[in-house]
Amino acid sequence: MGGLRALSVATIAVALVTGGVVVAPVTAPMVSAAVTAPQPQVSGNQIVDARTGRTWIPYAVNWPSLEYACQQGWGYTQGGATTAAAAAMASWGINAVRLPLNEQCWLGTEGNPHYGTASGYRAAVRAFVDILNAHGLVVILDLHWTAPAGKQADGQRAMAGSGSVLFWQSVAAAYATLPSVMFDAFNEPYSRGAFTLTWSCWKSGGCQAPVENDQSSGVGGTTFTVAGMSTIVTTIRQAGANQPILLAGLDYANDLRGWLANRPADAQLIASWHNYPGQRCQQQSCWDSEIAPVAAQVPVMITEFGIVRSGGGGAPIDTLTPAMTWADTHGIGYSPWAWWVVDESESPSAALYALITDTTTFTPKQPEGAAYFAHLKTLSKPAPPAPPSRTGSGPSSGPRTGTSGTRRPRTPGGLNGGTRAPRPATLSPDEAPVSLPEAHPGVQLKVGLWVEHVLKRMN
Repeated sequence: MGGLRALSVATIAVALVTGGVVVAPVTAPMVSAAVTAPQPQVSGNQIVDARTGRTWIPYAVNWPSLEYACQQGWGYTQGGATTAAAAAMASWGINAVRLPLNEQCWLGTEGNPHYGTASGYRAAVRAFVDILNAHGLVVILDLHWTAPAGKQADGQRAMAGSGSVLFWQSVAAAYATLPSVMFDAFNEPYSRGAFTLTWSCWKSGGCQAPVENDQSSGVGGTTFTVAGMSTIVTTIRQAGANQPILLAGLDYANDLRGWLANRPADAQLIASWHNYPGQRCQQQSCWDSEIAPVAAQVPVMITEFGIVRSGGGGAPIDTLTPAMTWADTHGIGYSPWAWWVVDESESPSAALYALITDTTTFTPKQPEGAAYFAHLKTLSKPAPPAPPSRTGSGPSSGPRTGTSGTRRPRTPGGLNGGTRAPRPATLSPDEAPVSLPEAHPGVQLKVGLWVEHVLKRMN
């Protein structure tokens, strides 16, 4: 790595462009963050802006890379984490950004981060949070990559563990005073093979989950003890943070059937739902019977969804617009995957999930970016969702058993796709073009093209 550099707040988050290493937290300016960005609070089955008391619906994007760049050793984040990107998002009508994070890079455990330092990673996250808040964008901090002791946080585990509790102790304390930040407790709980994640364990923990991530070719007999959502919620509150907390359901966040009956006792909870084709609850009939009743009692947000290729390898199927149209009628916000640049020459399937063509003009990319941009421009003031139900406890099927928790069809061969250097980026304090350094030999092509997209690919 290169020598230490004096970096502005806007460039700490993208220190990867120079090879610089940030070794200490940075005190970022707080001038406009609390003034311009909404301050979400849960009120019944709505999210409201505490500044005005009016309903606030998140129209967000996912910003991948903070979960994997640090662990893979080529940076803290992907290129483009700039004020220009924040301004472009706001111009689209986007009002929130979800930042997937890496547990070990934040804590500095198991040799992570492999790029820079834990304090540098934290500073990079904070710098980008402040940039986004200053442009009127709420930030959702999402615990995405985790691992039990002795393992690398190199992918998604079935559920949170003891390291996740330490992560949230630290993150919640660091962001407790920022009212324009929300917390996504754990990205995608899932069952796998002989391991069935029940709603009881989802809530209270204590069950034993495989130590392997969900991209491993097999599962051995080694396990770790799951930390339940109640523990995570309590941990965040004891750290002094009172902001809303998003809790994802089972089956890679697609199953909310037992969410209401098993939610922890807390008045600031949002149900996080993922809605990809290939998942069980992907049709409107399921949305009507399983998701709408939850949304009648608590806020629901689609924190991940996207467009996929047709089964025959033909033209992309627009699964984004129907889901958004349905969500709009139920006061549900959404966040497509993902705000990054991938072209067809790199990965045809990955390119379907790229919202933008570049980090200079931020042009909406076909098909997903164009569909999302067009839909945001059609939105008028959303009608408020129905008032909270006064009777009943909502849908619940109790603990699920015997399910494999398959998220989406996997690409044969998994991650054995070779290696490539990160793409050039256009990042600097004044937004001037700068080239990324070449990847270290043996570094896997960044997850933007080989892990998250493998999970989302439909052939």
